[in-house]
Amino acid sequence: MTYRKTEENPWPLIFLVGLAGWFLPGGGYLVLKETRRALIIFVAVTATFATGLYIGSIGVVDPIGYKLWYMVQMMSSPLVAIIGYHTQGGGFPVYGRPNEMGQIYTSTAGLLNLLCIVNAVYMAYIRKTQDVEQ
Repeated sequence: MTYRKTEENPWPLIFLVGLAGWFLPGGGYLVLKETRRALIIFVAVTATFATGLYIGSIGVVDPIGYKLWYMVQMMSSPLVAIIGYHTQGGGFPVYGRPNEMGQIYTSTAGLLNLLCIVNAVYMAYIRKTQDVEQ
């Protein structure tokens, strides 16, 4: 089974799906009219991120002290930048185990959303290709 592109340009849809999936977890699936899947992804990613914030407070989103963790957390949504803006002054210190666990949960939410974005983009690409039997 081989695939070939149709005459239609798939890149605008692929870009829209990826961007929507980053702005809102599951948003890429909404663009593809997969509402059930979008709702499941939204609940899973948001609940994982919220659990991390609950465990470690918003101090776990630290763009200055933990840059690598912050980059992974940003994959959840650009709204993480708003939290990072408010916590960059260091006014929300978190120490010990809650800090580690909160960072792990929020980063896991970011990586989970990244996987969902990649899957949604792939689904958009496949929908724009035509199956050719040989």
